[in-house]
Amino acid sequence: MSDYPSILSTVLGTLPEDVKPGTAPLPDLVPSDSTRPWVTLTFAQSIDAKIAGAGGKQLILSGEESMKMTHWMRTMHDGILIGVGTAANDDPQLNVRYLPFPSQNTHFQHYHHPRPLVLDPHLRLSPTCKLIANAVKGAGVAPWVISAQPPRVAGFFANDGDEEKLRRWEARRDALLTAGATVVLVEQETLHPDLPPATSDLPIGAVLRTLRAQGMRSIMVEGGARVIQSFLSTVASERFVDALIVTTAPVLVGRDGVGYGDRLEHVSEAKYVATELLGKDTVVGLKFAS
Repeated sequence: MSDYPSILSTVLGTLPEDVKPGTAPLPDLVPSDSTRPWVTLTFAQSIDAKIAGAGGKQLILSGEESMKMTHWMRTMHDGILIGVGTAANDDPQLNVRYLPFPSQNTHFQHYHHPRPLVLDPHLRLSPTCKLIANAVKGAGVAPWVISAQPPRVAGFFANDGDEEKLRRWEARRDALLTAGATVVLVEQETLHPDLPPATSDLPIGAVLRTLRAQGMRSIMVEGGARVIQSFLSTVASERFVDALIVTTAPVLVGRDGVGYGDRLEHVSEAKYVATELLGKDTVVGLKFAS
């Protein structure tokens, strides 16, 4: 298809010749570490490297051409991962509605839709969000909400309110399950078996291993800023990113915008692969050594 950007083929690969573009995930997205899925990290940014407005407000940075590229890229992966902050602020659909309308059937019937994956330690995702509503209507894939159950801390290390916190978490879990989502649990690291986790953040390595155990072979990570930073910060050690595709729009957001690079280190090992101009936007593709 003429709309299929060449940068995706160059960076990620192609489907077998007998498979129509967009109808299946790429079979050759295989990481060097078989315990996790392939990870493609992608996002749109302004010239001054901002991906959202003040307070995380959603910005429409991508033009029509690069937006179509992103939707083609979605079809190439088994899952598409975002943080709950992005899910709450943007209420995204994570579908492929910008792709050409098929001559037969609907978008959902024709194209491969990746499963939405939401990092959500405290289960903040609304049961009425578009991700769940679309799945209920038969126009989307039901999301997996990735979380960690609050531990039952007893004895000396127990805090007032622990039991109530657990009850509230269980109530939110039940509401999501009833609405049609799946809650996937990840083990959090603790300093001692009797201690609660030191942070509420979900460990990226454990998340990826859990997703691979659930059958995910490839995921596309779209943000927001905290998730992007979490993945890029692993490049120097665990190497949890295999490919990076960044769209830069010819706009300036300013100092109040949200960036992602404030505390990043050791990300210079990315190998340049390709650049493509899509409408007004510049798209750059890189890969990380295995």
